[in-house]
Amino acid sequence: MQEENNVVMSEPMQPALKQKSKKVKDPTGDKVYYIISYIVLALLALIVIYPLWFVIIASFSSADAVLAGRVYLWPVDIDFTGYVKCFSRADIWIGYGNTIWYTLVYTALSVAFTLAAAWALSRKTLPLRRLWMVFFTITMFFGGGLIPFYNTVCDLGMNGTPLAIILPGTVSAWNLFMAKTFFQTGVPDSLVEAAELDGANRARLFVSIIVPISAPIIAVLALYYAIGQWNSYFNAMIFLSNQEELWPLQLVLKEILTASESTTGGSGETILEQFRLANQLKYVSVIVSSLPVFLLYPFVQKYFAQGVLVGSLKD
Repeated sequence: MQEENNVVMSEPMQPALKQKSKKVKDPTGDKVYYIISYIVLALLALIVIYPLWFVIIASFSSADAVLAGRVYLWPVDIDFTGYVKCFSRADIWIGYGNTIWYTLVYTALSVAFTLAAAWALSRKTLPLRRLWMVFFTITMFFGGGLIPFYNTVCDLGMNGTPLAIILPGTVSAWNLFMAKTFFQTGVPDSLVEAAELDGANRARLFVSIIVPISAPIIAVLALYYAIGQWNSYFNAMIFLSNQEELWPLQLVLKEILTASESTTGGSGETILEQFRLANQLKYVSVIVSSLPVFLLYPFVQKYFAQGVLVGSLKD
């Protein structure tokens, strides 16, 4: 009788339990939360995307329309004068070639050195491991300053050469620790032990096993280093001031903008025409210098989130 009563009492409770479970799955509070989240994310996306979109449409619009504030969502009085002036200069193409060369060599060296150092620091068997950690950590907070840096580069004989652009700053301490954390969390000790039992030495272990499974962090490091080098012009401005044929693209564009803004019509153009051209070149230079980075990102996007997430986990 007691079992029958339990069964009878449980049957009327089933609709109530179903209704309760439905309320838990889709409450009103969750809907409000998602609506607010979507609104905030949409506003943030608009704040980030609109300036980029404005630079694009302003580069195709006439300088008068941009200066008059008539450019909002679409190009006004489409004008390609800025692009024609920009790409008709030989120094632009020379700067492009130099920057591509500097970026490729610098990124390859930086990724190789960072991976090797990060793998060594991630091993507990490394002699003086804590001392090396302190050494790299200090570089994240303290620097020698510009004058000691300049003197060091000159004493090493790199002043006036591409080595002054490529070698300094090859390894970033931040990227080093990110890669170190990736190895500690993403490479199981059993895999290393199995490779050692099979007779693999340390070099063979790193090249044949560790590097192939490190594609996510390699993609992240390559993207960080490549963007940093692509946008860099300060070292070139200091060490290559007299070697214009070695200037990277960013320094070339900087000099073009500076010259166009300071010209007073001596080349047959009025001051107003020079001012219009300078305003167009300002937006065109952003497009010219940023386009390769935008084209590179889709190829590493699938590894980027995974590499950043794993590499940022606390040790």
